[in-house]
Amino acid sequence: MREAIISEMAAVSDYIFRHPELSQKEYRSSGALADVLEKEGFQITRGLAGFETAFMAEWTSGGGQPVIGFLAEYDALPGLEQECVPEQRQDGGPGHGCGHNLLGAACAGAACALKDRMEAEHLPGTVRVYGCPAEETVIGKIRMNEQGIFNDLSAAVTWHPFDRNRVSYDIWQAQDIKNYRFYGTAAHASKHPEAGRSALDAAELMNVGVNYLREHVTDDVRMHYTYTNTDGPANIVPAFASTNYFIRSSKWERTADASARVDDCARGAALMTGTRVEIERVTCNKEMKVNRVLAELFYDEMSKIPAPSYTAEELEFAAKISAEAGFGNKGEYFTGLEPLEEQPVPLAIGTDVSDVSHTVPTIMLSAAAMCKGTPLHHWAATAQAGMSIGRKGMIYAAECMAAGAYRLVKEPEFLSRAWREFRGQE
Repeated sequence: MREAIISEMAAVSDYIFRHPELSQKEYRSSGALADVLEKEGFQITRGLAGFETAFMAEWTSGGGQPVIGFLAEYDALPGLEQECVPEQRQDGGPGHGCGHNLLGAACAGAACALKDRMEAEHLPGTVRVYGCPAEETVIGKIRMNEQGIFNDLSAAVTWHPFDRNRVSYDIWQAQDIKNYRFYGTAAHASKHPEAGRSALDAAELMNVGVNYLREHVTDDVRMHYTYTNTDGPANIVPAFASTNYFIRSSKWERTADASARVDDCARGAALMTGTRVEIERVTCNKEMKVNRVLAELFYDEMSKIPAPSYTAEELEFAAKISAEAGFGNKGEYFTGLEPLEEQPVPLAIGTDVSDVSHTVPTIMLSAAAMCKGTPLHHWAATAQAGMSIGRKGMIYAAECMAAGAYRLVKEPEFLSRAWREFRGQE
C-alpha cells in the first residue's frame, strides 16, 4: 500500500474523529472521504437514496467486471465525545465510540490500494466505495438496499473496529425497532382521578407484559426498551407516554414473531387503561447471511499480513485504560489473527450491513482498533479510535480488505463459487 494512501487514511480518520457527526448529519465526514477518493481518481455521485450524506465513488477499468463495493460508515454516537486519554473525560457531545472514523477511512484506503494493483496489472473491473450514512440508527444501507443501489455488485466488502483481529464469520442480529405512543386523558391526579386515563400506566403495563413475555421466547431473542417521554408533574394524569423498543434475534422469523407479540402487549395495555396506542416501525433488518467461500478466502489473505505490533507507550496506555475502565483482560491487551470458526457465530448486536448480505455475497472483517475487553459504544472505545492504537487497526483492515478483494478480481472463480453458495447451490 502506498505511503500516500496511508497518510490520507490517517488524516481523514483524524479529521472525522475531530468533527463527529450524528446519523444523517455527516456532512463534513462524508465530504472528507469523497474528496480523498476524488483526488485518487474516483468519480463521485452524491445524494444516494435521498440521503444528502450518502455517496458512491467509482473507478472502472476494461469491461468493468467484476464490481467490488466497499461499504464505508462515518456516523458518530451521541454523548460519547472523549479525549484520547486513559480516563473518562467527556462533555456530552457526540463521539466515535464505535470507531466509524476508522471504518470509512479504511474502506477508502482499501479501494485505493485495489485500484493501484488493478492499474499496474491492467486488470478489468470496477472498484466502488459506498459512503453509507446512519448505520448507528440502522437506516442507511437498508434504504440504499431497498432502492437497488447494491444490486449490480459482484461482492460487498467491509470491516468493523473491535478488540481483536478476525474474519467476522458472525450472524449479526435481525432487528425490529419500533416506537410505541400512548394517548390518554389528562386530569387532576388527586381531585378527579376517575376522569383521567393514564398513558403512562399503559406504557408501564405494556413493559410488564413484555417482561412476562421474555419467559416464552427462544434464548436468542432480545427485547429492550426505554421511555422517550417522561415530562410532566405527578399531579397530572399523563395524557401522553412513549417508548422505544429494539426487538432482536439471530433469525428474522423469530424477530418478527416476537415483535408481533410485543405489539399485542401494547394493544392489551391500551385496552386495560382506556387509552389509545400508535405503533411506528422505525426500521428493521434481517440477520447477516454469511458466505464461507469469502470467509476462507479473506482469512487466507489476512493470515499473510502481519498483525500490528505496539509500542511500549501504546501498551502502557492499554494497561492504564484497562485498569480505569475495569476490563478483565489480565494484561493480554492485543493478539494476532484469531482462527476462522468452523460454524457461524451468533452475535448479540446488529448492523444494516446484514440487509446487503441478502442482496449480494458480503464479507466483513474485524480488526483490533482497541485493546481487549473494550466494549463498543463506550468512552474507552472513543479514546482509542482517535489515537495510534486505532490507526494501526485501520491500516491493517485496509490492507486485508484490499488483498482479499484483489484475489476476487484476479481469480474470478472465487466469485462464481461465492454466488453459488449465496444461491444455495453448494
